[in-house]
Parts: sequence; structure tokens; C-alpha cells
Amino acid sequence: MRIGFGSDNHSGAHPEILQALMRASEGHQPSYGTDEISERTSAIFEKHFGSGVKAFFVFNGTAANVLSLDALLKPYQAVLCSSMSHLQNDECGAPERWTGAKLIPVSTPNGKLTVDDIKANLIRRGDQHFSQLAVVSLTQPTEVGTIYSVNELKDITSFAHANGLLVHMDGARLVNAAAALGVSLSAITKDAGVDVLSLGGTKNGLVFGEAVLFFDPKFAQDFKYRRKQAMQLPSKTRFIAAQFETFLGTDLWLSNARHANALAKELAEGLKQRPYVTVTQECQANAVFVRIPKEWVSRLRERYFFYVWDEKTFECRLMTTFDTTKETVNGFLKALDELNRERQ
Repeated sequence: MRIGFGSDNHSGAHPEILQALMRASEGHQPSYGTDEISERTSAIFEKHFGSGVKAFFVFNGTAANVLSLDALLKPYQAVLCSSMSHLQNDECGAPERWTGAKLIPVSTPNGKLTVDDIKANLIRRGDQHFSQLAVVSLTQPTEVGTIYSVNELKDITSFAHANGLLVHMDGARLVNAAAALGVSLSAITKDAGVDVLSLGGTKNGLVFGEAVLFFDPKFAQDFKYRRKQAMQLPSKTRFIAAQFETFLGTDLWLSNARHANALAKELAEGLKQRPYVTVTQECQANAVFVRIPKEWVSRLRERYFFYVWDEKTFECRLMTTFDTTKETVNGFLKALDELNRERQ
């Protein structure tokens, strides 16, 4: 079995998460979110994100993103997102099919939208022939591992709200951003002006399950019906809740994120010392983007799996996770050195 840097989805479940599932399996509990574990977890969400937050569990990240948007949009409206975003590239058209709304992708070399990007797309408002911009979707961290600062988020959300727009955040790796910035989860979501959050768990040691968090209860009023219609209502909700209870109810989220971030930074620094490869994005979370000589890629992937991000330039994505080891990082760097010596 190849180890490596393919995705933080490739890792197994964290042992503490598996123990939480075992505890949740003891005895019987009511279904559909009316169990004791789900109630306790709701209180944990409020601890991290503030009183009044409404949280709903779903099975996967695509559902979290799509249903978040569905709660904010009408079919004739549009969502502004990065051209690199998961919404645009990796949801198989689900946002547009399910919501009926249009995605407007914006070219973002570092994955981050700006206030100027929003300004440039505030056009043809009231024009019945044109999809009406209603939501700005941000990814934190972005698909290329860059992070919005607290001030950047506040600038974007303030401008969006002043212009009648809502803000969605894809937080599949939100904990990595919070750990990197040294701030609370609320500081880069609710306190920064985000309206709805897709909160990831699977990429951070959970077996399955994500959460949709509404910071304004009015958007959550009919979400339970939307979730049911979308076939995303877990009957044994306690098994998702139990994972989040352990993940966010302890420091597990923070230790997992810090570990992954630290190993990514170590990997990036090692790559920067090797002139025969080129790091292409600033390493701010748990992703490293690097151009590797084309003829080396297949041989490297025999030992350390990773994805080629751009087939034209052979820019590659290397992801670290909670179980990445220093030995794996050093082994990868050593493998690069070996290939370089062969070429000389």
C-alpha cells in the first residue's frame, strides 16, 4: 500500500474517533437527531461558534455545500466563487442542478476572492435577463492551501452585506485555517460575518459526516425539510454527532490541524531547498503545491501517492494529515534527491 500525500481523505479514522463510535453504539438511542449525544454536540457547536448557531448533520461535503446554498438562494440567482473552488470543479454540477442557481467563477491565482472581484460582478442588477448575484462563496483554506486573514474576511463580508449579498463558507478544512491563524473557529466564521458554514470532519480524522451551521436562525427555519428531501437526514444521527462531540469537545481538532500544518510546512521548506523543483503557492495550511519534473512523477507516485494538479505544468498537490509522519516527509525528499542524482 502506497503512503503519501494524496489527500487528507486518504487517511484512516483517528483512534479517538473510533472509540467515540464504539461508545455511541452501546445501547439504544432515539433517531433523527433526538438522541442525547446530538443534544450534547449542539451545545459544543454553540461553545465554538456562539449561542444561537443552528447545526445540521449531513453525510458528505457536497451535500453540505449544496444544501447550504439551497437555503440561501432562489433559482434565478447566482453564486460568486473562485474558479478553483470545489463548487466549481468537484461537485459534478450538483450546485446548479440542485439549486437551479448559476455559479459565476472568478479567476483567482491564489484561490482567494477579493472585494474587487465582487465589485466587478455587481452588474445588471434588476435585469430580468441576467442571473442575479445573491451569494459569495469562500473556501477556507482555499483549494491551494492559502488562507483568508480575519481582516480579509471582514472586508469581504462587510462589502457583501452592504450590497445585499450573503456569504457562504466551504470549511472542509476550517480547523487547519484556525490553527494556522491561531484564532478561534468563530473568529473566521460567525464573528467575521459569514452567514452559513459547511463544516468538514472527514478530512480531519472522522469516518464520515459533515455539518451545516447557520449563524442567522432565519436561514435554518426550513432546512430540516430541505435536508430530508435531499436524502441527507441520517437516521442514526448519533454516530455523526459522536464524532463531532469528540472532535470539537476536546482539543483533538486543534492537535490534528497543528500536526498536519506543521508537517506541510516542513515538507514545503524541504522542497524550497531543492532547486530542481518549484513550490508554487505559499504553504499556509496542510497543502503544498510544487512543480516536479514530468519524468519523475510516475516513479515518485509508485512510492508516495499524490495528485497532479495541472497536467500541463506538472504542478502537483501534496496534502498532509493528522497521521502524516516526519519519516514520510523525509522519505519523499530523499526520493527526490535520488531521482536528481540519477539525472546528473
